[in-house]
Amino acid sequence: MNLHEYQGKEILASFGVQIQRGLVAQTPEEAVAAAKQLTEETGTSWFVIKAQIHAGGRGKGGGVKLAKNLEEVASIASQIIGMDLITPQTPPEGKPVHQVLIAEDVYYPGASEPDEYYISVLLNRASGRTMIMYSTEGGMDIETVAEETPHLIFTEEIDPATGLLPFQARRIAFNLGLSGNAFKEMTRFVTSLYKAYVNSDSSLFEINPVLKTSDDKILAVDAKVSIDDNALFRHKDYEAMRDLREENPVEVEARAVGLNYVDLDGNVGCMVNGAGLAMATMDLIKQAGGEPANFLDVGGTADAARVETAFRLILKDPNVKAILVNIFGGIVRCDRVAQGIVDAYKNMGDAIQVPIIVRLQGTNADIAKDLIDNSGLEVHSAVEFQEAADKVQEVLL
Repeated sequence: MNLHEYQGKEILASFGVQIQRGLVAQTPEEAVAAAKQLTEETGTSWFVIKAQIHAGGRGKGGGVKLAKNLEEVASIASQIIGMDLITPQTPPEGKPVHQVLIAEDVYYPGASEPDEYYISVLLNRASGRTMIMYSTEGGMDIETVAEETPHLIFTEEIDPATGLLPFQARRIAFNLGLSGNAFKEMTRFVTSLYKAYVNSDSSLFEINPVLKTSDDKILAVDAKVSIDDNALFRHKDYEAMRDLREENPVEVEARAVGLNYVDLDGNVGCMVNGAGLAMATMDLIKQAGGEPANFLDVGGTADAARVETAFRLILKDPNVKAILVNIFGGIVRCDRVAQGIVDAYKNMGDAIQVPIIVRLQGTNADIAKDLIDNSGLEVHSAVEFQEAADKVQEVLL
């Protein structure tokens, strides 16, 4: 589950990480009120207006701007709220901005230029350990840094048995070129950041930039946070932060009815029971010359109602040119699934305008094939993987 910047900063602050303070606003009037409150609490007279969407690169698309007075706060907020913000990480049409973060200005006027760093905490899947990735090149796309100056990216792997050790936090501060009070502040910052990552059950904490102010404070100026969905039962307060407006509406609908659905960019929809079989089915579609349009695991209860719901979800994608149903009848009987497909097809009537290929293997697979073949519907049955692939290729031509 992805969070907005202001939500990520709330979590960071709760674990003792120093942050750039700010208040969220959904209207220009709320933005001005937030700016006034910030002035009272922090003394800031300039404000950073930040669009709150689940995507990076907001500044490049005009979603992060500096306001030097309350009039500019109102003007900039009215421009950003309601805009379709296009960044390198959004769809081509952009994402609508529903709210902005009014943040204090931490780039002190007249002071020396502050230093910016990149720090993230994530899982290194190759080693199975948590890793802190960091660089002196904060404020830039880390992908660009990795490609052009890979020697400026450092990593620190953490043993899960011991957690982050003090010498590792000190090594991070040393490699960032810090000394004196800034060195001590950075070690505290890194230690608290790791604590926030572990205790919030996150899969990613990315702070870009981490700022060293002219008076040697270390602050999180941004926060990109992803919480592990499987751990949300332990964090009801975090689950309440989910912004469904930022998520794919079809995926939201699927989750509400208990289906595992991930939207993709292809032209062949797939309906499968079991994640492993789903991955194999997506490979099959690729080999047949198609592209998977989705990942959809219907689980072990593929009755007529569930199959019909799955069909309707797949058909919401206008790019779907065919649907491949690939079910292994272990827990669920194949004939029951076949009857569910026939009933769903009849219930949906003209809603289905694309070819459907059905491969059923396992318990009562022969009965299931007879049901499909004798249904009188435009459904193609297959027994072997290769046969299903050939039929997909045939309907796509």
